[in-house]
Amino acid sequence: MGQTIAEKIFAAHLRDTPTPNNMVLDIDVVMCHEITTPIAIVDLMDKGMDRVFDPSKIKAVIDHVTPPKDSKTATQAKIMRDWARRHKIKDFFDIGRNGVCHALFPEKGFIRPGYTVIMGDSHTCTHGAFGAFAAGIGTTDLEVGILKGVCAFRAPRSMKIEVTGTMPLGVTAKDIILNIIKQLTVNGATDLIMEFSGSVIESMDMSSRMTLCNMSVEAGATSGICLPDHVTAEYLWPFIKDDYASMDAAVDDFKKWHSDPDAVYEKTLQIDVSTLEPQVTYDFKPDQVKNISELAGSPIDQVYIGSCTNGRIEDIRAAAAILKGKTIADSVRGILTPATPAVYSQALEEGLIKIFMDSGFCVLNPTCGACLGMSSGVLAEGETCSSTTNRNFNGRMGKGGMVHLMSPVSAAAAAVTGEITDPRRFLN
Repeated sequence: MGQTIAEKIFAAHLRDTPTPNNMVLDIDVVMCHEITTPIAIVDLMDKGMDRVFDPSKIKAVIDHVTPPKDSKTATQAKIMRDWARRHKIKDFFDIGRNGVCHALFPEKGFIRPGYTVIMGDSHTCTHGAFGAFAAGIGTTDLEVGILKGVCAFRAPRSMKIEVTGTMPLGVTAKDIILNIIKQLTVNGATDLIMEFSGSVIESMDMSSRMTLCNMSVEAGATSGICLPDHVTAEYLWPFIKDDYASMDAAVDDFKKWHSDPDAVYEKTLQIDVSTLEPQVTYDFKPDQVKNISELAGSPIDQVYIGSCTNGRIEDIRAAAAILKGKTIADSVRGILTPATPAVYSQALEEGLIKIFMDSGFCVLNPTCGACLGMSSGVLAEGETCSSTTNRNFNGRMGKGGMVHLMSPVSAAAAAVTGEITDPRRFLN
C-alpha cells in the first residue's frame, strides 16, 4: 500500500511509537513567539529545566504585539529576548527585524520539504505549503519540543482536496479556501491533514499555497500540505543552491516526498473553480461563507489588509492595483500591515506604499496585533471590518465587532466604496 506525503514524513522522523496510534517525531524546526512561548519558558525555569535541545533549530520572533502596547506585553517580549540571549538562539527576530512569524520564517528559508515543524500557534499549518508537516501545539508539547526536540502526534490521516479548472477573474487562493471551508464546515477536517493537489494548485505561487494551508485549521485540520515541486524549489533556491547541482535536481529530490498513486485517503473533495465567485464570510464562523455578490452593499467601518494569511507582497500588489488613483470612502478606516520588513521594503520600492497612503490608508509596521484584537486596529462594539485575516469569531478583532473575511482585492474594493463590494467591477 502506498503512502501519503504525511505518512512519509512521519516515517522519516519517527522516534518512538508508545501506542499503535501515537507517534513521537523528531522535530526539524521549533518556532516561538512572544504570546505562547513565555509561558513555556517560565514553566521550564520553575522546573529547573531551562535548556534548549538545539539552538540552531529554534526560530523565535516578537510579532503579535510589536512594539509592546503596555507593560504586560513588554514583559512577554523581555522574557523571550532574555531567553534567546541566554541560549544563544541566533535566529531571534526582535523589534525592527521582526515580522509576522508565518510570513517571516518561510521568507528566511527555514522551512524545507519533508520537515517537521511545530509552534504554539494554530496557524503553523501555513508551512505545509512547502511540503512539510507543520502543526500548532499546546504549551506542554511546546515545552517538550524546546527541551527534547520531539513531539507526539496521532498517526497521520489525510484527506485529498483536488482543485481543478480555470481561475476566474477576481478569484484568489483566499476565495478557494473559504469555499473549501464552507463545503467541509469547521469540523469537516478534524484530526485530518488536508493535502492540496490538482492543476490549480500546481499553477499557484508559494504565497497562494501558504494562504491555502494557513486556513486549513479553520476546517479543523491538523495541517494543510502541498506537494513540493519546481515552484517550491524556485522559492527556496537562494537557501538550497549549495545542496543541489541544479534546480531540476532539487525538484527530483523533492519527489521522494510525493504521495504515492495508491495512497489511501480518509476522504476526497474535488473542486472545479471555473465558476467560483469571490467569497466572503458572514456571521461568526469561518464556514459561514457566501458569494460576495450576496452581501454587496453591506456597510463597513474598517478595512484591514495584512496578516499571515494575506500580508505578502503579492497581496499588497493585488490590492494596490485596485486602489491606485482612488480615494477610500470617508466612512472607512483603511489599515495596511505588510507582513515582514522585506515585504514593506519591497512595497516601498515598487511605489505600493505611496498608493495606499495616497488613497487614505494608514500603513503600520509588521505585526499580528489587529488580527487577534490586541492592538493596531481593534474594532469598537458594533463596528464591521472587511479583513484579509483568517478568523471571524465573535470578538476576534474587538469585543462586539464583526469581521468579514475576504481576499485583498475584495478588501481594497470595499475600502473604495465603503461597503462590501464585488471586486470584479474594478477589474473588468
